[in-house]
Amino acid sequence: MGQEYFINSEKLQQKVRNLLPSQGGAGSNVDLSSTTQIVPIIDLTETAEGSDVRKDLQTAFSYKNITDFSVSNATNTVLLSNTGYFRMYYTFNGFSSGTANINLFDGTTQKRVIAFESGGSNSTSIAEITVFLDVGVSLRVTASSGVGLAGSVRQIADIDGNLIDP
Repeated sequence: MGQEYFINSEKLQQKVRNLLPSQGGAGSNVDLSSTTQIVPIIDLTETAEGSDVRKDLQTAFSYKNITDFSVSNATNTVLLSNTGYFRMYYTFNGFSSGTANINLFDGTTQKRVIAFESGGSNSTSIAEITVFLDVGVSLRVTASSGVGLAGSVRQIADIDGNLIDP
């Protein structure tokens, strides 16, 4: 059996009152206490919520959750305009001289996330990024003739960061 200690801390008691209002801060004239006894705690929250998929598996692409794209000789093709966090996997193929960009657009200003350039010879790049789209922001792709940008986009979390399973 462990040894018990009483904790007289107004800050800690205030935290308990804020976190557990139904407990009234452990009642009047009752101090918080601690013990040297080790008590194991098992957190079943994720399983109880049904969200116990490992985080690395949670970002997997699946048939039902991808938006695929292929852009060549096109300007400002809108891929996404809904809010949240998105994983984007793509390839850039350069057949002749040209450029391709991945941009975020807020309705007024466009900001480049990634830019590719082909100098005229065959070139290929494969990459992956994660982007966040706030309210009113869209994800756009531009590719000049002679180059192509193709891939898939998948939402991995909503705007509040709540993970979305595949």
